[in-house]
Amino acid sequence: MKTFCGRANPTTGSMEWLEEGEDYDYHQEIARSRYADMLHDKDRNVKYYQGIRAAVSRVKERGEKAIVLDIGTGTGLLSMMAASAGADFCYAIEVFKPMANAAVKIVEKNGFSEKIKVINKHSTEVTVGPDGDMQCRANILVTELFDTELIGEGALPSYEHAHKYLVQEGCEAVPHRARVYVQLVESRRMWSWKKLFPIHVEVEDGEKILVPPSEMENCPGVPSVCDIQLNQMPSSDFSILSDVVTMFSVDFSKPVQSASTYYRVQLEPVKSGKAQIVLSWWDIDMDPSGMINCTMAPYWVKPTSALQWRDHWMQCVYFLPREEPVLQGEKLSLTACRDEYSVWYNLQKAREGENKADEEEHKADVGVESPVCRCRAHLLWNRPRFGELNDQNRTHQYIKSLRKVLKTDSVCLCISDGSLLPVLAHYLGAKQVQCMQPSRIDLYHPPNHLEDKIKIIEARPELLKPSHLEDKKISVLVGEPFFTTSLLPWHNLYFWYARTAVSTHLASNVTVLPRSASLHMMIVEFQDLWRIRSPCGICEGFDVQTMDDMIKDSLNFRESREAEPHPLWEYPCKSLSDPREVLTFDFTKTVPEHCLSTEGSVKLLRKGKSHGAVLWMEYHLAADISVSTGLMQLSNEKGNCEWNPHCKQAVYFFSSVIESEILSDPTAVTYVINFDTKTGEIAMDFKL
Repeated sequence: MKTFCGRANPTTGSMEWLEEGEDYDYHQEIARSRYADMLHDKDRNVKYYQGIRAAVSRVKERGEKAIVLDIGTGTGLLSMMAASAGADFCYAIEVFKPMANAAVKIVEKNGFSEKIKVINKHSTEVTVGPDGDMQCRANILVTELFDTELIGEGALPSYEHAHKYLVQEGCEAVPHRARVYVQLVESRRMWSWKKLFPIHVEVEDGEKILVPPSEMENCPGVPSVCDIQLNQMPSSDFSILSDVVTMFSVDFSKPVQSASTYYRVQLEPVKSGKAQIVLSWWDIDMDPSGMINCTMAPYWVKPTSALQWRDHWMQCVYFLPREEPVLQGEKLSLTACRDEYSVWYNLQKAREGENKADEEEHKADVGVESPVCRCRAHLLWNRPRFGELNDQNRTHQYIKSLRKVLKTDSVCLCISDGSLLPVLAHYLGAKQVQCMQPSRIDLYHPPNHLEDKIKIIEARPELLKPSHLEDKKISVLVGEPFFTTSLLPWHNLYFWYARTAVSTHLASNVTVLPRSASLHMMIVEFQDLWRIRSPCGICEGFDVQTMDDMIKDSLNFRESREAEPHPLWEYPCKSLSDPREVLTFDFTKTVPEHCLSTEGSVKLLRKGKSHGAVLWMEYHLAADISVSTGLMQLSNEKGNCEWNPHCKQAVYFFSSVIESEILSDPTAVTYVINFDTKTGEIAMDFKL
């Protein structure tokens, strides 16, 4: 059966109806899943296996049959571990139907069909009894329901239900317990992801300061966790204000409560500073003694141990509601509030001699209510976008370019989402400033008195009328360009389509900024990111190739494989080729009718595995002034790369991973790249 799916095309801006097969959503889910990453997580797999063997042994030593309940079985891996460790029977629960079907095949292929029953249901719908899904309650509970925040995938309600209805009292649990750790830090870089800093603009009569309005200044932001690869954050980008402390722990072998609650710990800063950020991660003990431990601790906490790279579990950055100045040695009280799925934090000065009764009294001012964005900016801008708007170097490039093109009689139109450009254009002397799709520019009106200086046009580019512009022609058209609907770097070419749509309103000598854009490409070897797309084959002695095939089918579900967005500052890679400009887009002209295409061959200069190509855009603002959304610099002859930290780059993984030859005779990668101007889509193909 085919279904029609409506979507707004991020590049052309037009509404499209696409005919999709009924498997489309499932293929998207599988293709972009983290199953491969989990199967490659050696540390996780080995420790789960050790924990499961130990739990089965403890049950057998008591003279009982080992009956296992595995919630969220995925490939069936943990159930197969239990069966091979001597469990008498396993109930493997998987709610996602394609995954449950794969688990049945994998279990059968590995010869465990007699001992493992795959149940395609949500665990809360599973029944127990002679006619039920399970004959009896289990005495070993095995799960892997965790995300970076530990509880974000609904682990707590699932455990709560399982203890009530599906497992015996006093059951063994793998993992046995989890602990959540926190550390207080000051970090201008991370804080810039939550709030807008004042912007200084030098103008003819001195300096103007653009100030964010108070409702934004005091806004607690949104509760969703910011999960990142903290191991890629250099120690120079944050200052540690407290020791690491255990915030709370959960014992999975006993009944679990999922109801909203809070936890409080006392902290003494090891250094004075501005408390802005709570960094957090967790570990799990696979056994009651804590001998089998799997930790997400970042590099500075366990500097001696080798770090296991993983992308399915990272570390959390939480933003305090406001910046709190703290003094070394003063007592502080940090509160973690949580509901079933998320955690948020509050910091207060500890009250002297506080006892339990006082604590109950102060429960009210903890606020177990989840933070809600009141200024709307946090709903519109994601965290990297805040970082981008706070990037002074980047803003300076735009100011420098605007200075070159603006005159006192300039009529300026800005097309970009939630941009500072209209305000900058006004400060730099444009006679008239208008903006389309302004998203949040009104944020700047109250404190900056710009209500009547910048006109907001509530219309799409193709519906622009002369009356919107007071019958004037646009002499300067500007864009960053940035649009909230963009996922891949070239989606911001929407600016070109918008520019084409308003072309009748442009003066004959119009200046367009940026004047053009170019698509760049480089062949790279990833340190670790390749694992998320790499087949696993055999995992801890079990054949999981069925899963590999399923992922491969889903990745190839579209006739041409697609590039995918990744923030490469979090995923180190080395360049194997020089960066190359492959396509250019001239914004001074309208979008052409014909496709833009290029083909060529790029030499591999360094030895290494060619995992894929990275693609990014560069915008040419004015003579000699460009901004890159990708490569910032190639640092050395080793080919280490520094990427724009505010943008996701496009990664196209090659189907095969080849070893490039020795330098005297470097191999090459040939490419064909095609930009379809009708659909705004870029198709690419690479041959090694």
